[in-house]
Amino acid sequence: MTTILGLSGSLRAGSLNTALLRAAVGVMPEGARLDAHTLHGVPLFNEDEETAKGAPAPVAALKEALKAADGLLLVTPEYNNGIPGVFKNAIDWMSRKPGGTDLFQGKPVALIGASPGGFGTILAQDMWLTVLRTLGMRPYFEGRLMVSRAGDVFDSEGRMSDAKTESRLRDFLAGFTDFARR
Repeated sequence: MTTILGLSGSLRAGSLNTALLRAAVGVMPEGARLDAHTLHGVPLFNEDEETAKGAPAPVAALKEALKAADGLLLVTPEYNNGIPGVFKNAIDWMSRKPGGTDLFQGKPVALIGASPGGFGTILAQDMWLTVLRTLGMRPYFEGRLMVSRAGDVFDSEGRMSDAKTESRLRDFLAGFTDFARR
């Protein structure tokens, strides 16, 4: 069984990106599962707190999930044409010792995202590449998924209601899962 850790980079209750992550769980290819997580409970990084108390429980749980995963799926919002601070903060926490950047080294990673606007999350996805390179990850470049005008893709309960987008998501995840297995 191939396990992919999926992280939604939004804290909002009605997050389009968390809805996209939930939809991804339901369309994973056979022989694979998506272990979906949010960033709730991850505090702002503070090295003094880390030195005094170690990694907070939500961070330790994310690090364990990453260690057990065959790949990482970042489901990123785009705020002010960039990476959301809360998402970058969680990755910064996860890159600290013990484990540190070794948890990320060589790990297959893919980026997807949803936005109410017309450009999807293209700028945030591009900005993540510098971080992923620094962590030594293996980005999936054989596909790209940006869900534009995402408010029209999900129903009022946050369920994906657009068959074309669901098909694109299914195909993307099949490709990424194959990549993670290599």
